[in-house]
Amino acid sequence: MARRYYLDSSAYLCMLLGEKGHQQIAEEISGGEVTSSVLLVLEVSRNLVRLSREGTLTVSQLQECMVKVESDLDQIQLRELTLDLCRGRVMPVVSTPRSLDLVHLRTALWFHEREKLSRFVTLDGDQALAARELGLPV
Repeated sequence: MARRYYLDSSAYLCMLLGEKGHQQIAEEISGGEVTSSVLLVLEVSRNLVRLSREGTLTVSQLQECMVKVESDLDQIQLRELTLDLCRGRVMPVVSTPRSLDLVHLRTALWFHEREKLSRFVTLDGDQALAARELGLPV
């Protein structure tokens, strides 16, 4: 059975920027099928611009990251944000995720229902909790 992962924006940014834990994530998903929401593209580009404006990334680093994102997108199966995902009533039992986190969660469930995910990969503790509540492997 193929290994399938849902990668949220926090986990992808960790790998892209070489933050603590990036090697472990990269090794785990290596050779597996990676899925996500198109929201990843928006969140990542917004965060890269923010980091550049704050002086954490140089203009050159920003450009390198943007090129890498475009290249990586060829390797990630993305699901569009559609009205059916927005209208869905799926909600964690206890937690109330932020709207954009809920997009990731519902998208991951959509992928998981079609073919089981090996893991929902996130660095966000609240989102991991919500994913567990929804029955996603974290």
